[in-house]
Amino acid sequence: MTPFEREWEKMLSGEVYDAQMPEFHERLALARHAMRRFNDLPPLDIEAQHALLKSLFGRIGEKFTVNQPFRCDYGCNIFIGENFFANFNLTILDEAKVTIGDNCFIGPNVSIYTACHPLNARERATGVEWAEPVTVGNDVWIGGGATLLPGVTVGDGAVIAAGAVVTRPVEPYTLVGGNPARFIKKVD
Repeated sequence: MTPFEREWEKMLSGEVYDAQMPEFHERLALARHAMRRFNDLPPLDIEAQHALLKSLFGRIGEKFTVNQPFRCDYGCNIFIGENFFANFNLTILDEAKVTIGDNCFIGPNVSIYTACHPLNARERATGVEWAEPVTVGNDVWIGGGATLLPGVTVGDGAVIAAGAVVTRPVEPYTLVGGNPARFIKKVD
């Protein structure tokens, strides 16, 4: 195993890793190149859009829509189920695994983050970081402008209100909203 492969494994397992290694920057650049190609495709060229995302993501179902523009860090750490819809400006920082279930709908300007940085400025300046996975269950609706922070799990059937900042687990079949997101009510 190369030094980079060891750091990549540390990243995926939630350990502190050296994000300044050149190979990380190269992979980020390759994903940005793919995102530029995706975002520049004609909106009606669904076949090319699907092909590009299927080659980039770890997995995505057969039936999906990802409106342009879309951004991610690596893409290969994103796993999406069937019948997925994402509106404009979805951003996924996938240093750790991001799993999204079936029948999920994401509003515009939603951000999903897995990357974590030290609070101490000197330590942060060294380029070390870690990542925590984000998991979204089946039948979830994430409203426009919502943000999911590292390590959160959203249960099946949950609704995240527009503009919510999700900092902790969301129970199945609940509506949460606010900053930080809090329980509002049960939903069917």
